[in-house]
Amino acid sequence: MLLRDSISGFLNNIQKKLFPLLEEELGPLTEKHQKLIRTLEMLRIEEFVKLQYGYRGRPEKDRKVLSRAYVAKAVYNITETKKLIDKILTDSTLREICGWSSLGEVPSESTFSRVFSEFSNNKLPQVVHESLIKRSYSDHIVGHVSRDSTAIEAREKPVWNKEKKAPPKYKRGRPKKGEEREKELSRLEGQVDMTIEAMLEDLPKVCDKGNKVDSKGYKKTWTGYKFHIDTGDGDVPLSCILTSASVHDSQVALPLAGITNQRVVNLYDLMDSAYDSPIIREHSRLLNHVPIIDINPRRNIELKLRLKQESKCLRILNKKMPESLRYNERSSVERVNGRLKDEFGGRDIRVRGHIKVMTHLMFGILALTVDQLCRFTL
Repeated sequence: MLLRDSISGFLNNIQKKLFPLLEEELGPLTEKHQKLIRTLEMLRIEEFVKLQYGYRGRPEKDRKVLSRAYVAKAVYNITETKKLIDKILTDSTLREICGWSSLGEVPSESTFSRVFSEFSNNKLPQVVHESLIKRSYSDHIVGHVSRDSTAIEAREKPVWNKEKKAPPKYKRGRPKKGEEREKELSRLEGQVDMTIEAMLEDLPKVCDKGNKVDSKGYKKTWTGYKFHIDTGDGDVPLSCILTSASVHDSQVALPLAGITNQRVVNLYDLMDSAYDSPIIREHSRLLNHVPIIDINPRRNIELKLRLKQESKCLRILNKKMPESLRYNERSSVERVNGRLKDEFGGRDIRVRGHIKVMTHLMFGILALTVDQLCRFTL
C-alpha cells in the first residue's frame, strides 16, 4: 500500500468517527483543535512516557498528559510555558484534549519545567520521532534525502574553547630525507572508522559563535547552535542532530547519514557545496546511495572557470543535466527549516543547554512531521 493511501485511511477514520464524537462531548472544534488531535493520534506520545510507581511521598503529576501539552505547545507555536498554561486554562476544549478535566488539575509552571527536564534527559521526542518515521516508511522507499543545517539562536553566553591541542613541534624548513612527520587527522577523516554513537559523542555541543554566508553573499553571525536535518520527499524530516554553531556541516554528514539509513531506505543524497568531500561521496556510495553534491571549487581558479563555462554552454543550448533536475529537490530542506522557525517554535528558544534546546526543537519537529505526512493526502 502506498504511504498516501495508508495515511489517507487513518485520517478518514479520525475525520468521520473521532471528530463527531469529540464535538458531541466538547463542542465545536476549531481548525487548531483538529490539527492537534490528528497530531496526537499519529504520535501516540503517551505510550512512550515512562511512569514511576512505588516511591514514597506525594504522587507525581501525570507525565502522559504533560507530554500531550508540550505537543500542543509546538502545534500552537507558543513560545513560553506561562503562555501555554494560560491558553490551557482559558480554552476548555484544549484542556480536555490534553487530558485535564478541571482547572485545578493543571499543574504549575515549575512542574512543567521540571517535567520538561525529565523529557530532555529521556530524549522523549527523539524516541517518538524515530518510531514515527520507521512506522511510516516501513514498506516505502524515499527517493531523495536532502541534507542541510540551519542557525539556531540561543539566549546563552558562548563557551570559548581555551584548551586547543598544540601541534607537534618540528624544526623549521623541509623535512630531512627519510623523516616522516605525523599529520593530524581532521574530524571528518577520523569519522571513517567510528561508530555512529562515537561520532555523535565526538561532535561539539556547547553554545558558541557561528557564522555563514547566506544566499545573497552576506556574512551572518549568531550565538547558539546549528540544527542539522535530513529531509525526505514531501518535506518530511527524517533525522536531526544539534551541534555547536561553529561546527562545519561536513562534520555531521556521516553520522546524520547513518541515522537516516537506520530509519528509511533512500536512493539519492542531495547536498550543497559545504559537503563536497571525497569521504562523504564514498560513504554515500557505501550505503548504496547516489550522492549528488554541488561542487566547491574553493581556490581552484581553473575549476571555477570551467564550471562557469559549462553552465553558460548548457544555458545557451537550453539543456539541463539530470543531476541538476534532481538537485533542485534539495529545496525541501530549506522549506522545513523555514517552517520549523516560523510555525513550530524554532525561532524563539527560551531554554538553555544543548539537551533542552534539542528537546524544544524536536517537539516542533514532531508537529511538523505529522503535518507534512497529513499533506500526502492532499
